[in-house]
Amino acid sequence: MEYLKKLKYNSPVILTFTLICLIVLGLGTITGGYTTQKFFCVYRSSLSDPLSYIRVFTHILGHSSFEHFFNNFLIILMVGPMLEEKYGSKVLLALIVITALITGIVQVIISDEGLLGASGIAFMLIILTSFTNVEDGKIPITMILIATMYLGKEIYYGIVYSDNISQITHIIGGICGIIIGMIISKYYKRRN
Repeated sequence: MEYLKKLKYNSPVILTFTLICLIVLGLGTITGGYTTQKFFCVYRSSLSDPLSYIRVFTHILGHSSFEHFFNNFLIILMVGPMLEEKYGSKVLLALIVITALITGIVQVIISDEGLLGASGIAFMLIILTSFTNVEDGKIPITMILIATMYLGKEIYYGIVYSDNISQITHIIGGICGIIIGMIISKYYKRRN
C-alpha cells in the first residue's frame, strides 16, 4: 500500500480521458458493440435525434477494439501529459472538445460511414507538440516535418488504400493541431 501513496495523477485530463475510453470499450465489448454504435460513433442520422448532437462529441470515446484503443492511447499518453503541463488542464480539455466537434461535423458532412476513436485527438496532440518551444513569429521546422510526414502519410494512405481507417480524421486532427498551435503559441508568448 505504501507504493500506491507514491503514485501521482499527474495529467488529470489525459488520464481521465484514457480511463473513460477504456470503460466505454469494456462496455462496448460486453454489449456486443451496441453501446459503442448507439452512443460513441458519429454517423449521418436524423437531425431530430438528440443523440446525433451528442455523438458529434462522444465519438472520440468509442473504439472498435483493444488494438484500436492501444494504438491511439500510446500516442496520447506519450505526448498529452507534456501538453497538459504546458497549457493547463482546462485549455487541453477545450482543445480536445473542439477537435472532437470539428472531426465529428466533417465526418457527418462528407461521409456516409460511421466514425469512432481518438485518432483525430492523437494527431492534434502530435502536431501541437511541435509548437511547445515556438519563438514569436517563427515557424518551427519540427512542425513542418511532423505535419509533412504524418499528414502526407495519411493523404497517401487515403488515396492508395481502402481500409477501415479514417484518414480524413487524422488529417482534420492534424490541421486542428496546426491551427490551434499557431493561435495558442501567440497567446502564450504574449503572456510570458
